[in-house]
Amino acid sequence: MLKRLLQSEYLILALCVVYFASMAPFAEGFASGENLGNILSAMLPLLVVATGQTLVLITAGIDLSVTSVIALASVTGAMVINGDNGALAGSGFATPAGIFIMLAIGGAIGLLNGIIITGFRMPPFIVTLTGMMFFSGFAIWLTKSKSIYNLPPSFLALGKHTWLAGATALLVAVTGHLLLTRTLLGRWLYAVGHNPKTALISGVPVNRVLILSYVACGLCAGVAAVLITGRLETGSPVHWRSSLLDIIGATVIGGTSLHGGRGKLLWTVFGVLFLTLIDNSLNLLSLSHFSTMMVKGGVILAAALLDSARRRLMGGVG
Repeated sequence: MLKRLLQSEYLILALCVVYFASMAPFAEGFASGENLGNILSAMLPLLVVATGQTLVLITAGIDLSVTSVIALASVTGAMVINGDNGALAGSGFATPAGIFIMLAIGGAIGLLNGIIITGFRMPPFIVTLTGMMFFSGFAIWLTKSKSIYNLPPSFLALGKHTWLAGATALLVAVTGHLLLTRTLLGRWLYAVGHNPKTALISGVPVNRVLILSYVACGLCAGVAAVLITGRLETGSPVHWRSSLLDIIGATVIGGTSLHGGRGKLLWTVFGVLFLTLIDNSLNLLSLSHFSTMMVKGGVILAAALLDSARRRLMGGVG
């Protein structure tokens, strides 16, 4: 019975329902239509960036640089398209150019991460942690810690209109799902996560697969930068600076294994929903930021322990 429960794909979804029902009587307005809209709006950029993180975790890697990618992509795009001193101020190409720049920044940093990890045989943790520190600092230096306002209305609409942001997030998540379930690259990602040496012997281009996973993760961070910048109406070097725990946590809570070789986009959706529900309810209860971080840290630790329990019950190592 316990084994069946732990292996269920819908365990986290069930926990979402239980948590929602448990908190609704205590957090005023938690079940209101307006707050449900807020929950959905908060989920969307997190789902996008967690989709990329899922692909990397499946290969037994990790990308700690995603929050700095979001910040750098946000300010770089905003510097070009803002109406005050941007190179494309007032141009009809400002919005598509801003989107392209943010995606290009994300993809380029992902490519750099992948090349360093595979080319120098360095641990993904160290490479992406260093990248997080460098690119975050570079974004602050580039803007002198100032936010950038007066962005084109058509660009802001991408983040402010929930249906547009929702369509974007759905497209990213569905693309990730199809990649994992319907393509050869998806099978390769799982194979590399299970055992890279065996995968290499079997003909899998391991280095190329790893690089592509980090590029995809960087692109997802670029898409999230577009949604976040549009929603907050500003390009900022501190956008999502403290959200790394949420990004990795939502993915792990959903069931993607930190050991690699296991994960689904559907699980990530459930993990994002669960963590967003926790964050929203604790805010409604007026708990401090530090208390909220403590609770979320405990939940993520429980998810990691659950991952270990699943591996033992399924005959895995560790």
